[in-house]
Amino acid sequence: MKDKLTAVVCTSTLSLALATALALAPPALAAPNGATCTLNGQATFSTPLGSTAHDFSYGFTGTLTSCSAGDASSPGLPGASTVTAKISAGSPVTVGGVAYQEPKATGNGSCASSTTAGAALVQWSDNAVTVISYTTTGAAAAVGLKGTVVPSLTATAADGSTTTFTTTRYLADNAIGALAFEPPDPTACAGAGVPAAGIQGQTVLGSPS
Repeated sequence: MKDKLTAVVCTSTLSLALATALALAPPALAAPNGATCTLNGQATFSTPLGSTAHDFSYGFTGTLTSCSAGDASSPGLPGASTVTAKISAGSPVTVGGVAYQEPKATGNGSCASSTTAGAALVQWSDNAVTVISYTTTGAAAAVGLKGTVVPSLTATAADGSTTTFTTTRYLADNAIGALAFEPPDPTACAGAGVPAAGIQGQTVLGSPS
């Protein structure tokens, strides 16, 4: 009964934290010259996150869907309601049948609080590319993301060869996200630790004016 009660409390806390994070997102970015999308994905940690802070690396893969365009006078997303994307950071990516490793994302922290940094590759369904250099700050279930769209990202294969992804959308613009950290078993944070967790919420790409 105690474990069930703890899980219910953690789930309620997560929902409240996400709502708070979304409410605190800067209003100037609510309607950008770009797009707002829903992010759903999973992060896998090199060492499980628990109650004690430590250094770690991680990989993330997910999708961006339900995108809405910003100002009609800006490039934005053509046909935003139908454009989706794959997003990844610190993960393998396959090009021409060859597996390349993106630069690892790194961080320090625990389930209670964390900070991380990395580079995310966004591959849009219309073949555009966006590369984001970002940082995150986590407090319990709420995760805030801030970043800038940068020119490129280079990934490396096992044989040392490389491939470079070049940004073709939103170069030099901003990225911001109000996200939720969703371990499959929240009680594991106080036990063996969390090796992987869902990450979901709202992301904004573009400029605020």
